[in-house]
Amino acid sequence: MGSTSDKVKGTANELAGKARQAAGKAVDNHEEQAKGSVQEAKGKAQVAKGDAKDAVKRIVDKA
Repeated sequence: MGSTSDKVKGTANELAGKARQAAGKAVDNHEEQAKGSVQEAKGKAQVAKGDAKDAVKRIVDKA
């Protein structure tokens, strides 16, 4: 998977996680809030993975 697709999927997961947290908070469902938090963290990790791939590519391209 390329860095761009990692970033796109990560951002989508972050947004979905935030929405899930908000929905859980609105109905006072702590489990749903926790699941949203996990999904948001997964998204942040995916974005970081995409950033790391970009950094490696820049280093390799300079060599």
